[in-house]
Amino acid sequence: MSAVITAPSAAAKPLSTWVFWGRMLVLPYMAVFLIFVLFPVGYGLWLARHPASYEKLFEDPIFLRTAINTVIFIVVAINLKMVVALVLSGFFTQKRWWISVLSVLFIIPWAVPSIPTILSVRFMLNPEWGVINTTIFKLTGLDGPNWLNDPTLALGFSMLMHVWKSLPFWTLILVAGRLAIPGEQYEAASVDGATSWQKFRFITWPAMRSLYLTSTILSMIWTLGDFNSVYLLTGGGPADLTHVLATLGIRYLRLDQVDLSMAAIVVSLPLVLPLVYFMMKRLSK
Repeated sequence: MSAVITAPSAAAKPLSTWVFWGRMLVLPYMAVFLIFVLFPVGYGLWLARHPASYEKLFEDPIFLRTAINTVIFIVVAINLKMVVALVLSGFFTQKRWWISVLSVLFIIPWAVPSIPTILSVRFMLNPEWGVINTTIFKLTGLDGPNWLNDPTLALGFSMLMHVWKSLPFWTLILVAGRLAIPGEQYEAASVDGATSWQKFRFITWPAMRSLYLTSTILSMIWTLGDFNSVYLLTGGGPADLTHVLATLGIRYLRLDQVDLSMAAIVVSLPLVLPLVYFMMKRLSK
C-alpha cells in the first residue's frame, strides 16, 4: 500500500512581515476608492437604470442641442488648444532669459482657481457695466453688444475660456516632449542645411507624435467632464442653448430631476469609453 505524500499548500505558508504590512497599508486606499469612487459611480448607474429616464431625456429638445454643443466643444476647442500648445512648446524651448520670465506668467491661468478667473471674465463681458463695453462706449460713443446673449458668441467664449485655462498645462507637457529629443539630431540637420520646417517635420513631429495624440485623447476625456468653462461663464444660457452634457446634468439636478441628471451623464459614456480604450491601447504599446 503506497502512501500519498502531499506537498504543503502555498496558501498555508505564513505571510512575511513585509507582505503583511504592505497589504495593511493598501487597505486605506482601497477603502477610499470604494467609498468615494466605486460607490458613487455604482449609485449613479443605479439611479439611471430606468429606460423611461432616457426616453424623457431624448424627448427634451435641449438634449439634442446639448449633444451638438458637446461635439463642437470637443472638436473645436481641443484641436485649437493642442495645436496652439504645440506651437508654443517650440517657442518656450528657446534658451533666452526673457522667455523664462514669460513662461512663469504663462502658467498663472492654469495655476489659479477657475471660479475667480472665469467669473471675472463674465463680469468683463457684462453689457451694462463690463469693462469691455465701457471701453467701447468711451472710444466710440456706441453701446457694445450683449456678448453672452448670443448662443454662438456665448459658446465661443466658453471654448476660449477652456483653451485659456488649460493651455499652459498641455504646453508644459509638449515642452517636456521636445526637451527629450536629443539636440544632436538638430545639430546634424543644421549641418545638412535643413530649414526650421524640415527639422519639425522630420525630427520633432515623429518624436512627439505619440505624445501629442495621447495628450489629445486625454484632454478630450477630461473635457467631457469639465463644466466650469460653460457653467461659470454662461450658466447654460441664453435659453439653455449653450449647455454641454456636464452642465446639462447640473440643470436637471437644480430642477430636482435626479434620474435625468444621471441619464445625461451616462449618455456621455459612448463618447468616453472609446477614448479611454484608444488611450490605453496607445499607452500599452
